[in-house]
Amino acid sequence: MALRWGIAGTGAIARGFADALGRLPGAELVAVGSRGRATADEFGEKYGITPHRRYGSYESLAADDDIDIVYVASPHSHHHEHTLLFLESGHGVLCEKPFALNAGQAAEMVATARARGRFLMEAMWSRFLPAYVRLRELVTAGEIGTVLSVEGDFGFRLPMDPTHRLFDPTLGGGALLDLGVYPVSLASMLLGEPSRVAAFGQLGETGVDEHLAVVTSYDSGAFAVAKASLRANLACAGRVTGTAGSMELPAFMHCPDELVVQRAGTTERLHLPAARDGDGGDGAAETAGGGLHHQARHVHERLSSGHLDSDVMPLDETVAIMRTLDAARAQLGVRYPADNA
Repeated sequence: MALRWGIAGTGAIARGFADALGRLPGAELVAVGSRGRATADEFGEKYGITPHRRYGSYESLAADDDIDIVYVASPHSHHHEHTLLFLESGHGVLCEKPFALNAGQAAEMVATARARGRFLMEAMWSRFLPAYVRLRELVTAGEIGTVLSVEGDFGFRLPMDPTHRLFDPTLGGGALLDLGVYPVSLASMLLGEPSRVAAFGQLGETGVDEHLAVVTSYDSGAFAVAKASLRANLACAGRVTGTAGSMELPAFMHCPDELVVQRAGTTERLHLPAARDGDGGDGAAETAGGGLHHQARHVHERLSSGHLDSDVMPLDETVAIMRTLDAARAQLGVRYPADNA
């Protein structure tokens, strides 16, 4: 039986996810919701959604009972509001990263999903990509020994525009939540929740973080460094160092096409394209959506097996990541209006 998807939002990430669903067996995109009917119609026309299910409000989308799960692709300043809307109307939710603006919002979203008995997962799509899956397998198998450190950076130079969402504090702007969440999540995946968080950086004229580093340490003695920027073009790579070797996720670390493994003086480059199925060989099929289909497939698998949470991106870990981001923002001096709610 097909899983019926609705999408809340019509921006670039929503289009990418719709492309991915179009190539995923057992997925059916049946409805879309937007802030206005015109954008919903444009999106629906492109993706074959029947006119009467192109909704000009998120509330109308939530009122559609013939949807199994909603992908929340609105700006992250609205993730909390929209996720609660769809959970309370009886739908499962896949919510785009960052999951919320702060840990308080995230905890309420998780509590609501559990109280309502509905599926919920943060759409940290990188975790489901072939390179990340292989990295996690190799670390678990002890192939690089004990993990000592995790490093990652993601940044680009973006011309200052106070109306752009990344510079607008009311929309949760700043490099940390939009870009830094990737290396912070990578560290969390491998090391868990840190015991200490230190953050350093520069704020812009609108009060959001524009260039920063977050250093986290763990009871094991390991540490992680996550850098993010709206002021500079960073390497956009990730690196995991262990006692017996290291692994690198080359640019771009959030959607790598290979994994570089170094052990005992040898270097192995594993070809693991993000946007393909299979191992990148002749049997691999190019997939639209830039690799977003991997997380969608995981949602299908979890729901079909009766689970309401992910074992790859668990809800408790999502809340823990938000606590780390909160601690970093507090040290940087970045506050959002939602922090006072």
